[in-house]
Order: sequence, then C-alpha cells, then structure tokens
Amino acid sequence: MRTSYFATVLPALFAASFSAAQTPTLGLQDGFLNFTTPSFNVQLVKDSQTLYSLTTKDSTAFDFIPADVMTQRQYNGNYHLGDLTFRARIVGSSTWISGDTAAARKNVSALSASGSTLAAANLLPTLPSGSLLNITRRWVLKDGSFQLLFDVTNSQSQAVEIGSLGAPLEFNNIFTGRTSAQTNELCSLFDPYIGQDAGYVQVTPLLGTLPPLLVLPVGKSPLEGWRFLPENTSQPLAYQSQTFEALYEWQFHSLAYAENEWKNATPWNAPTSATLQPGETRTYGFQFVLADSIRGIEDALQAAERPVAVGIPGYIVPSDQQAKLFLNYPSKVASLSVSPAGALSWTTNSEAKTSGWVGYTLTAKTWGRSRLTVTYADGTVQTVHYYVTKAAAQAIADLGNFLTTESWFDDPTDPFARSPSVITFDREVNAVVRNDPRAWIPGLSDEAGAGSWLAATVKQFAQPNAAEVAKLEQFVNETLWGSVQNPDGTVKKAVFFYEPDLVPNYTYPSSIFWGNWWSWNQAASFATDRAYDYVHVIAAYWSLYRVARNYPALVQNTWQWYINQAVLTVSTMTNGRVGYADDGLMEETVILYLLNDLKREGLTTNASLVESRMQAREKVWAGERYPFGSEMAWDSTGQEGVFAWATYFNDSTTALNSLNSILAYQPTVPHWGYNGNARRYWDNVYGGKLQRIERQIHHYGSGLNAIPLVTQFRITPADYYLLRVGFGGLSGPLSNIDQGGFASASFHSFEDTLKWDGYSGDYGPNFVGHALEMGTYIVDHPDFGWQAFGGNVVATTPTVRVQTRDSLRRRVFVAPLGAWLSLDAGAFEEVDFDPASNKVTLTIVPSASGISGAAAAPSARLVVQNTANNGLGVLKPTTSLSQDAGAWVIPFKNGVASVSLGL
Repeated sequence: MRTSYFATVLPALFAASFSAAQTPTLGLQDGFLNFTTPSFNVQLVKDSQTLYSLTTKDSTAFDFIPADVMTQRQYNGNYHLGDLTFRARIVGSSTWISGDTAAARKNVSALSASGSTLAAANLLPTLPSGSLLNITRRWVLKDGSFQLLFDVTNSQSQAVEIGSLGAPLEFNNIFTGRTSAQTNELCSLFDPYIGQDAGYVQVTPLLGTLPPLLVLPVGKSPLEGWRFLPENTSQPLAYQSQTFEALYEWQFHSLAYAENEWKNATPWNAPTSATLQPGETRTYGFQFVLADSIRGIEDALQAAERPVAVGIPGYIVPSDQQAKLFLNYPSKVASLSVSPAGALSWTTNSEAKTSGWVGYTLTAKTWGRSRLTVTYADGTVQTVHYYVTKAAAQAIADLGNFLTTESWFDDPTDPFARSPSVITFDREVNAVVRNDPRAWIPGLSDEAGAGSWLAATVKQFAQPNAAEVAKLEQFVNETLWGSVQNPDGTVKKAVFFYEPDLVPNYTYPSSIFWGNWWSWNQAASFATDRAYDYVHVIAAYWSLYRVARNYPALVQNTWQWYINQAVLTVSTMTNGRVGYADDGLMEETVILYLLNDLKREGLTTNASLVESRMQAREKVWAGERYPFGSEMAWDSTGQEGVFAWATYFNDSTTALNSLNSILAYQPTVPHWGYNGNARRYWDNVYGGKLQRIERQIHHYGSGLNAIPLVTQFRITPADYYLLRVGFGGLSGPLSNIDQGGFASASFHSFEDTLKWDGYSGDYGPNFVGHALEMGTYIVDHPDFGWQAFGGNVVATTPTVRVQTRDSLRRRVFVAPLGAWLSLDAGAFEEVDFDPASNKVTLTIVPSASGISGAAAAPSARLVVQNTANNGLGVLKPTTSLSQDAGAWVIPFKNGVASVSLGL
C-alpha cells in the first residue's frame, strides 16, 4: 500500500477553509482526566468527558481512539465515544423530540466521583432545550471491568417513550494523511454483531496481531440497530471518503428510525422503544474487554459470560444443506423462534463434545433473509441472522443462465464494439446497461465492466454448460480478443467512451451528466496501463482452457489456444509498461492456477516465463513490511495475490503478514452479512447503482480474501478459525444471486436501505474467489465432532460418510489427512472416510445431480494432493488407473465412477 492522492492531497484542500469557519467546542484546551484500569490507560476530555485516548497497558503506542487527530475533530457535529443521541416523546404524542450531545456542544456538568465511579457528568447542558430526558453519564471501574454507563431518567410529570437511543462509537479508522506504515500500525477497523443482548462490537487493529477490543453490553443494553452517523464531509479528515469510512452508533432502541427514515427497509432486528414513568431511571451501557487475539474473541466472550454462537458452515445456507448451530451461555436456552415464520426449522443434536455447548441442526425452508431468535432462561435475547439460497449448484446454474441470456448484449450496430458480450445488468429496470457516466461500467473493462463476463466465463470452469460455452466462445472470438484486448496483448480500460464527435450516430442520454472525470474520452478509455484489468482477461482464458481440456466436445477453440492467450496476457501485463503490475492484484490466484496447469501440461517455456515474472514481483514484496499495494490509499484486494506468491516462493514472513492483515478486516460473527465479509466501503461509488461510501456486504472482498484463509487452513488444518472465516467468505457470493440468477455487486448495509444493489457491476471477482476454492471440507472438530463445511454428514460410524453439497462438487478436503481432492472433470457425489485405516472412497458422477444443462464429463479426472505436509504422504488409488497431466482418469460405468484411495 502506498500513500495516495486520496490520503494526502484531498485533505489538504479542505483543511484551511474548514478550520477557519469552525469554532472548537470539545474543550481540548482545558486538559484531560487520566485514569488507569487493569487493562487500559484512559484519557477523557475534561470539559466534555468524552473518551480522548484508550491504550492498553502493554502497548501505550497503540491507541484505539484517534487522539492524534482529535484537534481536527473538536467541532460541533463530530461524534465521540461518550456521546449520546435519542428521540423521545410524551406517551400519546406522535412527535419525536431529538437530543444529540454532539450537535451544539457545551461543557457538561461534572459530578463528584467516588467508589467505582471514575468520572461522572450530567449531560443536560449539551442537550437542546426541551429535552424530555435527564441523562447522567458515568465512567466506571467495576470488578476490574472498565465501563461506560448512561443513567436515563424521565424528568417529566408524564410517561415518556424512548423511540431511539444510540451511543456513537469513535475508533481510529481514519487513514487520511497517513503513510502505509502509519495506517497499519495506528488504525483499527470495527464491525458489529447486531445480535440484541448478545450483540457486541469488535475493534481489530489493522496489523492483525495486536489484542482486539470488544465492546460488550452491560445489563439490558441490546445492540438492536447499527446506525451510520452523518458528519460534515468537507472536514479536513475527509469524513465518509475512501480514507475515512465513517462512524456508527450502537442503537439500544430504534423504533423512531424504523417508523421514519428506515420505513422502506426490513430491519435486522425488530425495532423497539422503552417507556419510562415519571422519575424512572434506566441504565444502558458498555464494558470494554480485551481479547488476547483475534482468534481468542469467542474465548473472551465466554469469559465475560456473554452468549456465543458458532454456525457451521456459517450463516448462508443452501436449501439442500443442513446447518449446525452451537450455543454457549451460562443460562439454558428457553426457546427458539424464527422470522419470517417457518423460514427455518430445527432439532437439537448431541454433537457437541465439550461441556457448555448445546447444538441444533437447522433446515432451510424459505429463500432470503431470516432471523433466528434465541431466548435464554434468564431473559437474555440473542438473534442469529441467516440467508437461505437455492441449492448451491442450482444457484450458480441460474447465474450462468442469466448472464448468457438476460445479460447478453447482441447489437452488431454498436459503435463501441461491445457486441456480442455479457454486459452489466440493472436489476431495478431489468435491462442491460448500455450507458453510464462511469465509462468502464458499460465499457466491458475494469472490475465493474468486466464483472459480468468474468463471472460467466469462470462459471464454465466451475460448472460447464454447452449452450453457455458456445456464447462465451463467440464473445471471446469477436469481442474480448480484438476489442477489449488488442492484438499485442494489451487490455483497454474500457471500450465505451464519451466523445460525441467520434460516434455521431450514437445518442448519449441527455439525462446523464457527462462532465465528471470518469466520463472518459476515447483516448482515456483505450489506455492500457491498468494491470488489474489484465487479470480478468487471464481468468476468462484460463477458465475456458479448463473447459476445452476436460470437456473438449463443448468448444471450437483448442485448449492450447486458450492457455497460450492466458500466457500472452500475463507476459504483456508484466512487461514493465503496465501500471500497478507490482501491486497485489485482485483474483490473481488464477495466475497461480495457470502456472500449475502449465507445469502439468509440460509447457516448460511458458511456465518458466510466468514463474519468473511472478518471482520478480514477489521479490519486491519481500522487501516491504506492508506490500499490499493498490491504487487506493488502503485496500483489501492486494493481500490475496501477495499471499499466493509469497507462499509459492516460500516467503513465510510476507505470507504471514498478509494473512494477519486479512484477519484484521474479515470477521466471523453470527450474521450472514458480516461473517467472512472482508472490509469494502467505497466501491459502490465506482461500480454500484446507488453510489455512496458505506460498509459493503459481500462485495468481492469476501470471495477473494477467503482464498488465503482456506489455503492456509489446508496447510494447517487444526486452525479451524481460518476455515470458519474463509468458508464464510467463500459462501458470500452465493447470497448475491437472486432467485432468477441475477447477481448483485453488493448488499447495502445502511439500515435505511438493507437491500442488494441494482447493478451486477463488479460481482465477477467475488465469484472468482468462490469458484477457485469452494469445496466440501471435512473436519473432526475438537468441540463439535465430525462436521462438513459444504456437505452433509450422514454417518460417522463405522466410516464418516459425507454427501457433497457445495456449488462445484469438484473438491473435497479431508482435514485429518491433509488430503485435497479435486476433479478437473466430473462431480463428487459422496465421500467415505475411514479414520482407522485412512482410506477414502469417492463416488463420482458426470455432473452435479439435478442441474439441468450441466455438461457431463466424458470421464472423471481426479487430482490428489497432500497440502498439510503432515508426513502422511499422498493418497493413491488402490486400483490401477492411468494418468493424464497429473490427473487420475477414472471411467464412468453406468453413470458412476467409484475409486478408493489409500496411503
């Protein structure tokens, strides 16, 4: 990652004028209150008693709060930890009266502090006149636990209804003006588990190695909603920009928003209000807890006696797979319920192997979002958020069909040479996107323009279909090669452009503003200097090479042509004349797959070229502590490629740095949207229909950043945390696919929206991650016994029998053996593993069962690896089979192939 225009130039443009027009109100000039707790060093601003600094006792150099830039956040409208917002009304009134301690800040009234109270203040002076509530804020040290409490009192003579009560959270997610090292060493990212009483917020330092901070509820303080906090976007720190995502607030109650700004969205949790009688007080608040590591977050939750939920394989559940849910909490489960009614069904199971856990087996019933509510005997309420998809293989079959029919663009008169192609689709109007001011979107390149044809071609590698392959070969022969890609191997940034004089017979819609920088003219669109664009082309060629090699009857071009085209594109991308080629590139793990295939095919010259070019790039990264390069100030796409090549070239230090970086921004929580969802928050500006900075749900970071996680799990198969997060990321791209096969680029997380974006946009890279690593992962978990991520365990004695139910049915990982089994052709139907003899028996069919149009493999082609280096060796067939390019060739007999493997 390099310091960029976004991080340095833009803030400077705002700083002078903003500061001159503002009057500081936070009170920094009057000093601070300092406290020490068993875990933290604490500083409060004396006048406001908001949190100024929070460092750990062991690492005073790392501050969870942006104290170093607080002088730029000392004005009205800047939210800090300790502020409070609310909406309240007299019972019987229809009008909400708002309160906000940051809107017009005044010094709070300090109260005497004694006993467990470190500092206390009445907030009435900094609230607007006419506020219905009297609020006392207390910073408390209770039994060694550092807490923030709000005593909310009805000061009226009538009952008051609290329709919204929110506590802003300010942590140092500000990258503006920072170098790469400063960003990684000083900043954190934070994500919520919007799980009611069981909810929490985790704050993870970007290094991925420092202890994360957990914000946990105290008493009845549910995390019911997660509200984006609007601030002035012209401030020098560039609020709500590529370098400063924004801040959010923990909402204890959300009814007032649900009835107004959020009325067109279905909220994560049922909105509530609270009624206080005259003089009645209710206390809300948090405690701040350190986990020893990111992997130790759930242990810290258990130690704090908070409810913990573990979903296997996660919280995105295909309708043909069973899901498991394990709960751990001191109070027993009293009841479970689901909304919408009947969306899930469940039975208890006895699979947990360690005390404290209770297990459930869930069956999906209704497509889409659902919320499972767990009520414990002590009244604690936990919500677990699920997303049900079609059967996984059917979902990607629908995707392939949609992309090659509804999203197919065939207009020979198009002056931009876009026809025929799979082009961006707008689901809200159900039409292809011929025009958009962002030239790349209708221009078939960049992520948001290439995404649709990228997903369509890679889908053929995953699940070839004759009719779809025929169209995509037409696209490759007539549009990709010769229009998107030039004969010299260079790749255009777009083929669409805004330059009316060059296309006099084309009507650019007058409803579109064409004056922004991204409405490129022809010269800008035809530039070939962006390496990211090349990888999409490589992925398309490689995918169709795999089809041609293993399903030769489906193609017209030879497999040699496709693999040579891929090598040409790699060579051109790395010839020294293409920008960003030395950065980590999204989905470039496909180049590693290409290199392995070149070696398998015995194409030594081309393999040497690709390997040497990749090694030169990795040598650059090996000399950098933060080699996660990008065209953005901070990004979550470079880590995938850096990890792939660092691992390949045995650079364990760089590989580990990459992995830790991913763990810092890709969480596991009991929520389908956030589980395995890598941090992305600006790409809707460049690829979405609804353009805004916001936390994106299952944008392509999910699928791509899952690649290093599951790859490392296959190397260290006892690290189940990697599998849980990684499989959550791999599953993310399934949720983007709607019931008709359209796949959105991402889900909008703001609670006034909570819906999929209308554009297909840059979904393609997300699907690449899914297709490259999705499989059925069989584990013997120390707490939960035999489980299958991507399949159904139907027996555990005398052998472990698993039905493969993942979307590809092409890969199986048997974790106790470190055995990675993959099919170049055919589909796994069932796997039997005998732990006593280490024998694996595979049942293989020509194509995933029940999928109309899926091409049948002429023979099964099985590749077997031991990825764990555990000394067990590589499994081999127990009967004589021939090999071709490293694959065991297994003939089908009566539509089935069965093979046994042993050590």
